[in-house]
Amino acid sequence: MKIQHIFFDLDNTLWDHRRNAYLTLKEIFKKEDISEKYNLDFEDFHKEYFTINERLWEQIRDGEITKDYLREHRFYDAFAFFGIEDATLAQTFESNFLDEILNYNDLVEGAFQILEYLSEKDYVLHILSNGFQEVTYKKCELSGIKNYFQTITSADEINVRKPHPEVYEYALRKAGAQKENSMMIGDDWIADVEGGKSFGLQVVFFDVFNDNFEAENVTVIKKLIELKDIL
Repeated sequence: MKIQHIFFDLDNTLWDHRRNAYLTLKEIFKKEDISEKYNLDFEDFHKEYFTINERLWEQIRDGEITKDYLREHRFYDAFAFFGIEDATLAQTFESNFLDEILNYNDLVEGAFQILEYLSEKDYVLHILSNGFQEVTYKKCELSGIKNYFQTITSADEINVRKPHPEVYEYALRKAGAQKENSMMIGDDWIADVEGGKSFGLQVVFFDVFNDNFEAENVTVIKKLIELKDIL
């Protein structure tokens, strides 16, 4: 059956979360004068924070922890690694981070071009994100891509995250789509590819970080513009 509905993951698939988060944290780090107060280098801190945050998001995806746990621990644990156990400081970073990351809205290379291309070819486009509901819509709006999408779905809406089938069921029902004519495109092998494939969608793995994963019936792209060769 011909593909009609395309579901995009948001963070690091279209919206350059890795870069936007880096720039946001660098600004907060400077504003809070962390280097002077604690003799801590930003690059060292960011490396540890990134590792911790990635692990916590994997645990959220796998249902091992809650969103509140992540928000309480990602900055606290990163600072604690350097011997700075300060819950107030961690909460300051958490609050400022969610507010200020929306000041940075760089998109992944080729995002605008491919959304324009797909829209012109009359595909119906959707967002299906594991990210926080309070920022998912704003990221789409402030980066200028909101109007390309018929639906924007955050897993927070039902408190179930990809790869669980319930969130795919919910997103397709909201979109008025059938799995037989729908495709999932994303950068997370487990959430987007394995989850989408298990649910019965066609899937495209956007290997933006060169993980080099492969599987049967999974199309792999390294650049968004390569979707032109598929769709």
